[in-house]
Amino acid sequence: MDELSYTAFAGDKRVAFGDLAHVVLSVKRRQDKGAQSILIFNDESGTVMDFDFRGSNEDVLERLKPYLPQQSPSTPVGPGRPKLGVIAREVSLLPRHWEWLATQSGGASATLRRLVEEANKSSFGKNQVKQAQERTYRFMLAVAGDFPLYEEALRALYKKDQPRFRSQIASWPKDVREYIRALAAPVFSD
Repeated sequence: MDELSYTAFAGDKRVAFGDLAHVVLSVKRRQDKGAQSILIFNDESGTVMDFDFRGSNEDVLERLKPYLPQQSPSTPVGPGRPKLGVIAREVSLLPRHWEWLATQSGGASATLRRLVEEANKSSFGKNQVKQAQERTYRFMLAVAGDFPLYEEALRALYKKDQPRFRSQIASWPKDVREYIRALAAPVFSD
């Protein structure tokens, strides 16, 4: 996911979704009209985001800069091959690890990169499921913690029991139910 997305809820109604600036300005407009208690969620992590809505739209957007993706510096700095995206950092290994790396074709850096890629590929699915469970839990805790069958729905989520999970959240408000299903989708994609 290159561009992070966000979703805002006023109670159990989804009121805005999309990029950060769009969602924050939508919430600001609603708050300027007197709306209360609107929560903004990071769709990737499920965390509630807190923003300062005081002042003009420009003031609010200026304060968003720390949350927006950073542009990479145009001038490479430091060791490594920054133009290729290679950044030199320190790695601490035991002497036996360095000895083993020295015997590998391509050198230590190439071997370490290959090992990291292999580990990343082998654990990708498991990590995706865990992240989906955690973000779904965070949202459910914030919005649906008082809903009927909340705890049972969480148990089904962590057991990866999709039919039971769907039945536990079936009576929940439509916007909440649909957002939870979207957040939890990787859990049940096996």
